[in-house]
Amino acid sequence: MQQPIRIGTRDSRLALWQAHTVQKLLEENGITTTLVPVKSEGDIDLVTPLYAMGVQGVFTKTLDAFLLSNKIDIAVHSLKDVPTQLAKGIAQAAVLTRASYKDLFIPHPSATTIGYATIATGSVRRKAQWLNKYPNSIIENLRGNVQTRLQKLNDSNWDGAIFAAAGLDRIELRPSSAIELDWMLPAPAQGAVMVVCRTGEDELLNLCTAFNDKNTQLCVQIERDFLKTLMGGCSTPISALAEIVGDEIIFRGNILSIDGKEKMEIEHKCTIEQSTNLGIQLGSELLKRGADKIVATIRNSGA
Repeated sequence: MQQPIRIGTRDSRLALWQAHTVQKLLEENGITTTLVPVKSEGDIDLVTPLYAMGVQGVFTKTLDAFLLSNKIDIAVHSLKDVPTQLAKGIAQAAVLTRASYKDLFIPHPSATTIGYATIATGSVRRKAQWLNKYPNSIIENLRGNVQTRLQKLNDSNWDGAIFAAAGLDRIELRPSSAIELDWMLPAPAQGAVMVVCRTGEDELLNLCTAFNDKNTQLCVQIERDFLKTLMGGCSTPISALAEIVGDEIIFRGNILSIDGKEKMEIEHKCTIEQSTNLGIQLGSELLKRGADKIVATIRNSGA
């Protein structure tokens, strides 16, 4: 195997934190590495809402191309950004231990009281869940890396904005005013990091297997199977969370209309041994109960 191993990553502070984490894990095993930062389409266009960009993998396809053209050897992704169907020629090499899956509400820095009249998010999932709970709120589009979004919040007249806890925690930017949204279900695989390589690269796969977290891998696979079964993507408000408690899997998932007015949810508990294809089964059950009508409405709306 040729060294150093070239690690592809987006060039944001958070993405580089994730890549440095993988770099450290490899170098602890005596593997020399080098980072190759790139800009994704999602990093270049900071105006268009994600749901309107019309593609899955908006944050990953540039790194996919680098990987397939042998410009890098592995790529590091926030797993919630990765399409449920990996590009041909690319294989999952490892899933790191999951950080917090929670979403946070960050009030405007000058706020003396907590208000929810106008809030900002670039996530259609967060928007739908928020409007389901607070239907009179106005939602503003918020794009950019973590630091950019925090600055946009500071410069705005919004009441607050929604962020992923894992991102703020990893680069130590969580404000003391942050409020955990315990009622908001996360995006499938939120808080997890995936490493991918080219298929057939057995040496690299074996190296990465050393730091693969099997519990996280199982939970996020269930969540992503649920998402895939519901035919969801970044433009569909689908949430999922699988947790291991003792020898059991506890799952919660939902799908909402874009405006938050319609909501279908499902909860399930089973043993780990019974969890094979669990995400597919629960997604199929929601479709039978009428979730397909919500999906069809979203597609017909052009979202």
